[in-house]
Amino acid sequence: MMQCSVSFNNKDLDISCFVFKPAIIIIDNIVQGLKQFSIDTENLGCVQSSIFRSIHGNMIIWFGAWQKQNSDEKEKLITNLKSMLTNVKKMAVLVEHNFLDAYAGESRDGSSNVKFCTGDIISITSATTPTTKLDDLCYAVLAIFKSRFAKTEGISAGICFKGQSIPSVLCIQVWKSLQFCYSWVLNSDHRKWMIPYLESFSINMKYDIYRIVYVSGEHVVNLPYISLHQMLENEENRKEQVMQH
Repeated sequence: MMQCSVSFNNKDLDISCFVFKPAIIIIDNIVQGLKQFSIDTENLGCVQSSIFRSIHGNMIIWFGAWQKQNSDEKEKLITNLKSMLTNVKKMAVLVEHNFLDAYAGESRDGSSNVKFCTGDIISITSATTPTTKLDDLCYAVLAIFKSRFAKTEGISAGICFKGQSIPSVLCIQVWKSLQFCYSWVLNSDHRKWMIPYLESFSINMKYDIYRIVYVSGEHVVNLPYISLHQMLENEENRKEQVMQH
């Protein structure tokens, strides 16, 4: 089975995240478009990529890893990637994109990287803060992560990222099952143990649970060709049917 693998404290890779909010009902069409996008990015030097689909919400994240590049190269890369996302952006709104650096992590098997495959359950916590507070927030999030990892049942691995273009911290946790993730969410008194670490920050925090729906290297089924115009037309017909019922 193919898998994504990102090393903790990775100095050689830039991680890119593109966050989308669907504008159509048939989410599978967006996922299929992002799968093709993943294949196309290999020609630009993408080392590995994956697609995360929110279980309870409607967000979709494209996750890609690249060899380290300088600022000018990254600006050109972003321009190219956005042009390649033209069709996807007609089906979903690009809410956010950012380059990230991995700076810490833990794993149950003692390895120095986080690994995930299609079908795996992950939870993502992100927080943005004023630029001047970013380094302090990174240390605070790391303290929270380190203090809770060993005590959290059902977690396989976790990794912390620091934003490059947006002052943010993002943590990905890989779970052995969705039930373990739910148990952690429902039973943990998050506020009680997080407030001492975060009370001095002015942050915008988000949390969601995702299923991995694609990892680069997997065979992408060639579906019968449907033009974007036909796809959007089908979407409008589906909306009309829903309204009628």
